Amino acid sequence: MLTFDNKMWLSVDVRHQAIPGTPIHMSDLLRGTLDMLVLRTLASGSMHGWRICERLRDTTDGVFDIGQGSVYPALQRLKLRGLVKAAWQTSELGRRARYYELTGAGRRALDDEIARWRRSVGAVEKVLEPVPEGE
Repeated sequence: MLTFDNKMWLSVDVRHQAIPGTPIHMSDLLRGTLDMLVLRTLASGSMHGWRICERLRDTTDGVFDIGQGSVYPALQRLKLRGLVKAAWQTSELGRRARYYELTGAGRRALDDEIARWRRSVGAVEKVLEPVPEGE
């Protein structure tokens, strides 16, 4: 299980685009993970931070158990970049909660980050392939 807390959080630098052939720096790859996951989670609809945490945990079968202390700063970063917007609403439990949803820029950034992520995963897979004997 991977957990993220206030001391270690990962974020997407969504200002960079996935440009074919452009090297990806390791710090960008690691920083990119949490914000990309949050953006992808919000692509299915508006939700509050606690629900985002729950959805990420459930979707990944508990592999990503990301706490609110990491998700809320990610949401603020995304909001400041204009990738999500927020509004106060009443939650399913009758409590007042801030609901977040993607903006048009957030959808475009998500598409860029998914392309970059897939390119990165493909590169890692190449490194993990068995090395032929004699090399």
